[in-house]
Amino acid sequence: MAAEKQYNVGIIGYGLSAKVFHIPFIQLTSSLKLHSLVQRTPKPGNSAPEDYPDLKHYTAAEDVIADPDVDVVVLCTPPNTHYPLTRSALLNNKHVLVEKPFVPTSKEADELTALARQQNRVLCVYQNRRWDSDFLTVQHLLKEDKLGRIVEFETHFDRLRLTAPAKGSTWKAGLKMDEAGGVLYDLGSHLIDQVYVLFGMPDWVTGRLVHQREGRIVTGDGSEEQEPDSITAILSYKDKGLLVFVRAGVACVETRQMRFWVRGTKGSYHKSGLDPQEDHLRGGGSATDKGFGKEPEDRFGRLCVVGEDGKVEDQVCPTVEPETYLKFYDLFAKAVASGKEEDVPVPASQAAQVLRIIEAVRQSGKTGSEVAP
Repeated sequence: MAAEKQYNVGIIGYGLSAKVFHIPFIQLTSSLKLHSLVQRTPKPGNSAPEDYPDLKHYTAAEDVIADPDVDVVVLCTPPNTHYPLTRSALLNNKHVLVEKPFVPTSKEADELTALARQQNRVLCVYQNRRWDSDFLTVQHLLKEDKLGRIVEFETHFDRLRLTAPAKGSTWKAGLKMDEAGGVLYDLGSHLIDQVYVLFGMPDWVTGRLVHQREGRIVTGDGSEEQEPDSITAILSYKDKGLLVFVRAGVACVETRQMRFWVRGTKGSYHKSGLDPQEDHLRGGGSATDKGFGKEPEDRFGRLCVVGEDGKVEDQVCPTVEPETYLKFYDLFAKAVASGKEEDVPVPASQAAQVLRIIEAVRQSGKTGSEVAP
C-alpha cells in the first residue's frame, strides 16, 4: 500500500489565528506537514523560531510564497492583505487557505475564484464556525424537519463590551469597513455565512449599522466614516416566507447570551451561549483532549414542539456530537489531495456570495432602503 502523500504547509502570520486555530490542527492532520512560518518581527516571548526551531522561518510573505517546497499557503494576516497575498500564492502554484473575512469585496473574491480555477489550485476560506456544534444541531433539526417550515430565524453574537479596544491594539481595532474591518466583516461574516449555508441567497437585505457604545445610528450622511460597533440585518426570502435576523452587539446585558432562536410551523429551538471550542483552545487545550467540543448539559438548547394532542411541549434539546474544527482540516486536506473545487469545505465562490450579502447590508445601512444582493 502506497504511503499517504504529505503536503508542506507554510503559514503567513504568527498571531492568535495561527497559534490557536491553524498550527494545532495542521499538526493533527496526517497528510499535511507544517513546513514553514512567516513572522515579520520575532521577539522574546513571541518568537516563531524559538517555538518551532525545526521549521523553516521567514520574515517576509514573498519568501514563503516563492519557496518551491511549499505546497499550501495559509494566510493568517489582516484581511486588507488577503487579496494581493492570495493572488501571489496562486500565481506561484500554491493551494491557499485564507482566514476570514476573505477579502474586502465580492469583486476581488470573484477574481481570486477565477484565478484559482485557471491555476488548477484549491482556494478555501476558513469559516470554521460551520463546524460549531450548536450550528450542526440547527442543521440536524432542519434536516429532520423537527421544526416544520421555518418562518423566522435569529442568529446572534452579542456581548457586553462597553469599552472600545484601544486603536492599534489589534488589527481589528484599526481597519475600516473598506478594508474588511469592523464588526460586519468580523462577526458578521460568521453569522451570515451560516445563514447562507442554511438558506442560500436572500432576495432582499435591510441593514442597520449602529454605535451602541455612543448611542447613534451610522447612516450615509458622512458619519459612516466612524465605524459601527454593532449590526442588525434582516434577510428576506420571498419564496420561503422567511425572515432572518442577524445581530451582533456590544451592549447586551445577559447572564446567558442568545445564540439561536429558530421558529417554525411545527416547533421552535432556542439556544444561548457559544460553542466551547474557541474558549478551550484559547485556554491552552487541544482538540485531542477528552470531551473537546462537547457542551455540558446545562448549556443545551430548548425545543418546543406541537404534541399529538395539539399542546406545545417544552423539552431539552441535546447538542449533537461535535465534529470539531478538526473536521474542517480533514476536508481541506482531502481537497488539496484531489485538487477538486467541489471537495473544498468552504469554496471561495461561496465566500463571494457571503460578501455580496455583507455589501448589501452596508448599502442598506447607508441609504436606509432595502437592497437586493
